[in-house]
Amino acid sequence: MNFTVRTIGMVYNSRKDVVDDGWAMIPSQIRLNDELPDESLNGIEEFSHIEIVYIFHKALESNPVLGAEHPRENANWPKVGIYAQRKKARPNFIGCTIAKLIRREGRNLFVERLDAIDGTPVLDIKPVMREFLPDGEVRQPQWAEELMRNYW
Repeated sequence: MNFTVRTIGMVYNSRKDVVDDGWAMIPSQIRLNDELPDESLNGIEEFSHIEIVYIFHKALESNPVLGAEHPRENANWPKVGIYAQRKKARPNFIGCTIAKLIRREGRNLFVERLDAIDGTPVLDIKPVMREFLPDGEVRQPQWAEELMRNYW
């Protein structure tokens, strides 16, 4: 099955190139597309965090990973399937991140901890509700902890 999605906004920040680490210090602005009404964001400022769904638009030029490979091409880490890692070259090139909402100004959202570069097309924005977060302990392998050590 194929379907078409449309963007609802764009990410603006100082990071122009794809870099895997150091995202915590990059504030971002998400600007809603002009054809969408400002009221579509009404009430969002009552939430501390929002989930941003976006396209890895710079990765569209590469071939998607369909099988397994070493995360970040690091042979010291196990070869795992694409659905066991958060690589950009995914079958649909879709990313999602829970970002901290700092403020809203009209059709602009100012966020922190969004790992999307300047010019990234946004597909959706959702409020983060406690009830959708994992219940209990979150488990992950050691290589994932190593990979994420300097990410934020």
